[in-house]
Amino acid sequence: MPSQGVTPAGPPRRRFRWSSGLFVSSAVGWAGFILLWYVLIWAGVVKEHYLPPPHEVVKALVEGLLPGGDMRRHVLPSLRRSLVGFGLGIVIGVTLGIAIGWFKPFERIIDSVLQFFRQLSALALFPVFLLFFGLGEPSKYAIVTWAALWPILLTTIAAVKGVEKLQIDAAKSMGANSWFIFTKVVLPASIPRILPGIRLGGAYAITVLVAAEMVGAPAGLGIFTLTMQQTFRIPQMYAGILLLGLLGLAVNYLLVLVERRLTGWQEGITNG
Repeated sequence: MPSQGVTPAGPPRRRFRWSSGLFVSSAVGWAGFILLWYVLIWAGVVKEHYLPPPHEVVKALVEGLLPGGDMRRHVLPSLRRSLVGFGLGIVIGVTLGIAIGWFKPFERIIDSVLQFFRQLSALALFPVFLLFFGLGEPSKYAIVTWAALWPILLTTIAAVKGVEKLQIDAAKSMGANSWFIFTKVVLPASIPRILPGIRLGGAYAITVLVAAEMVGAPAGLGIFTLTMQQTFRIPQMYAGILLLGLLGLAVNYLLVLVERRLTGWQEGITNG
């Protein structure tokens, strides 16, 4: 007779094997990338003046972040701008996306306007942001918010509209009102589909930050990287680029953890 109350060990083992395999695959990918970098330099395909070896870039990164390093003071301004703009993008994108996805008349009114503005990149609107907000921090926040907004907004609209009608009809058949259906059916079903858009918005917030900081910013990794290029301090320039990439990875992995935390129940249903 099988014992009761014993949790199957299969799913955790599968998750461990999957995580281990992913780590090994990522390590192999990075090792191949670094090896190719060295080969391009050693073979003379790229001059070392324009592409320093990886160890020199890492050295410049470490030295720049140590106390007294010239990169250190640029990190916090960039983090602040990206996080504020990203946060505003989440608030505006999720709120507006839910409203558009849930209220059909509102969607019909705003859809053509939405389709027009989604074609305009943040960089194309940068002169407008500068005109309205000047060279100070508000223009930086505005351009990052605009870049992060669109993937969040569009995925939220699709998520709300994509809730199965069968679920809504089942709730209605049990006498549920619109507020109950919205809060207990539509929102929980939409969250797993909204989160990938938030992750993409986080990536866009980091990407556009560089361009935003290259105009009128007293400090930031974007202006730091541009200054290093103009003064031909190439290892430091690549160190700034490397740090931006690492910050983007950190934001992405943090959002992945949040996504797993909020949607872990789905895995349990699937494994069950």
